[in-house]
Amino acid sequence: CTSITHRRNEHINMSSHHKPTAKRALSSLEKELAAAIELAGTDLEAAGKAYDALIDAPTEASISEVDKKAKETAVYRRGEMYGKAGDGEGLRELLRRIRPFFDRIPKARTAKIVRTLIEIVASIEDSLALQIELCVESIVWARAAKRTFLRQRIEARLADLYLQQKDYQSSLTLLTALLKEVKRLDDKALLVEIHLLESKVQHRLRNLPKARTALTAARTAVNSIYCPPLLQGEIDMQAGVLHAESRDYKTSYSYFFEAFENYDSMENSLALRALKYMFLCKIMMGRPSDVNQLMAGKLALKYAGREVESMAAIADAHKKRSLEAFEAALRTFHVELGEDPVIHSHLKSLYDEMLEQNLCRLIEPFSVVEIEHIAALIKLDVTVVEKKLSQMILDQKFQGVLDQGTGQLIIFDEETEDQTYPAALETIQNMSKVVDSLYQRAQHINH
Repeated sequence: CTSITHRRNEHINMSSHHKPTAKRALSSLEKELAAAIELAGTDLEAAGKAYDALIDAPTEASISEVDKKAKETAVYRRGEMYGKAGDGEGLRELLRRIRPFFDRIPKARTAKIVRTLIEIVASIEDSLALQIELCVESIVWARAAKRTFLRQRIEARLADLYLQQKDYQSSLTLLTALLKEVKRLDDKALLVEIHLLESKVQHRLRNLPKARTALTAARTAVNSIYCPPLLQGEIDMQAGVLHAESRDYKTSYSYFFEAFENYDSMENSLALRALKYMFLCKIMMGRPSDVNQLMAGKLALKYAGREVESMAAIADAHKKRSLEAFEAALRTFHVELGEDPVIHSHLKSLYDEMLEQNLCRLIEPFSVVEIEHIAALIKLDVTVVEKKLSQMILDQKFQGVLDQGTGQLIIFDEETEDQTYPAALETIQNMSKVVDSLYQRAQHINH
């Protein structure tokens, strides 16, 4: 009986396996999408027109879910085509055209579409101004449509764009207003992004105490939510930058290393910047030879190129204490070293330190020396050397005067302070204390 039942069930299963499944008929929009995708492989212009026709088709209130997905896919595909062609204006017009469609789909999907299209615009070279215009337009629309969640995230993106444009005041004004609003809603994820952006803006404005306060607030907020590796990498990177400003390069290096590992695990391009900052810390700590060891590691070999070579050239110049080699590296790798504000700032400080050390070493044997001779020895322009020497005299790095009439530097021997007068004053003060003490004791005896 059991075997008969087993065979019956097996027969039913085999029958159900061979029974053909009825396929759902494709809607008209799905057919148009399939045709457009097929055209994209052969004729991009025709595919673009097909996508446009699908996107511009009237969106009825009773539109089905499959048609919504078809239209959404068409928007993404058309956006990618505009992005590859570098057509930022086309993307702006696309975002305007699909706004009626947003009334038919959930707000979360609307936010995803808008943010994706803005990211596609960001992939186009020299599109910073267009991104800002697009964000401003989208904020106006989101406010009118009462899309608060989307508006707040676009405003945060706009603040970041202002930071990239070096319009720090506009960025800070926008972040201050946004911060008050988001604190009331207690949106921790957005709060972390805002505090992190605020820290970056304050750092660029050279307001380091406020930059540190904002970073601490970001860390506090991130403790109560899941922190993605990229966001953690940004926090570590900013912490490293602020510690470097305090000349605590050892701690700074550890933060940059953590950021590098996070970015590298996600195959993010910011890993290269974190690696350069690690090299910078080693150089600023006076350990340029460590840079070659780091470059030989398997992680650094992955990022070999001009960016890494630029830091190696600086490390080599610092190791040789050669200002000529340092300047040659700055000229050769002008883009790699000059466009990053963090690296540019610290290398400027390093150059000044090297120049001071070399000048002190050169003038040490002399009591009177011509400035031209010093300039020839150090292989720098006379004006640069004269300016630096005057600054060093004012900073009391050594005792001397510049005789501009004869073009000479007169160096004085360091005066040793005579300790006779301070010692005499100290003796008198001590004697005064002894006399006062004896007087008080005499008063007690009399009483």
